[in-house]
Amino acid sequence: MNMIATDADVETVIDISDVSTHFGAHIVHDEINMQVRRGEIFACVGSSGAGKSTLLREMIMLQRPDSGSIRVLGTDLQALDEEQAQALRQRMGVMFQGGGLFGSLNICENVGLPLHEHTHLDPALIDQIAAWKISLTGLAPETCRQYPSELSGGMLKRASLARALALDPELLFLDEPTSGLDPVSAAGVDELVLKLRDLYGLTIVMITHDLDLLWQVADRVVVLGDGRVQGIGSMAELSQMDHPAIRQYFDGARGRAAIPPSSADRIKE
Repeated sequence: MNMIATDADVETVIDISDVSTHFGAHIVHDEINMQVRRGEIFACVGSSGAGKSTLLREMIMLQRPDSGSIRVLGTDLQALDEEQAQALRQRMGVMFQGGGLFGSLNICENVGLPLHEHTHLDPALIDQIAAWKISLTGLAPETCRQYPSELSGGMLKRASLARALALDPELLFLDEPTSGLDPVSAAGVDELVLKLRDLYGLTIVMITHDLDLLWQVADRVVVLGDGRVQGIGSMAELSQMDHPAIRQYFDGARGRAAIPPSSADRIKE
């Protein structure tokens, strides 16, 4: 007998409830509600100033909302002491928009840094794990001994992703993973995100303006605007909604009314 999964059967790994955030008189979030499900690729979009980056910072415990609650992996972030917060952070990986790599360390040292900080593994084993994570992102072995200043933009994104994966996270946050990349490099990141989700069962949350990335990898997308959630659903569902904050992503010279067939075919290969 076939069983059909319902929303009640799907585990929620991030639960954002009535979150409000203000910077002085400026309202960034006004009672935002959303959930992220285990194993999905969930994207957050919106115009500049819509509060995407602020929400990311709140989810990774770099900032607290003024009111409401955020539960991550079953834990209320507001109720954590510093030791508990540190333990939870080790279950997350974060790829920051600018990479966040240390220029004085080579790529192997950058990727191995979380392992040195949070484990008691032998340094030689840490180097082996770092090299494996680097290869997992598609970088050549010789990249291990290079420094961030010696890498291209696409290579830096992959190296930053390798470091985000160092502690085998359950939850991966990607901040503008394809920004500043040429189309070929960006397409490689698209495929890598899907590969990592499928290979390790990761739950991935990403902030992005890249419409091709959204169409090709996102299971669901939330659109933020005017401090509120303006829409949430698959890209196909959002493309049929009439709200102005949503329509701007699908209309006009730079919009995408539907995913190009060639792009869909490439992802399936």
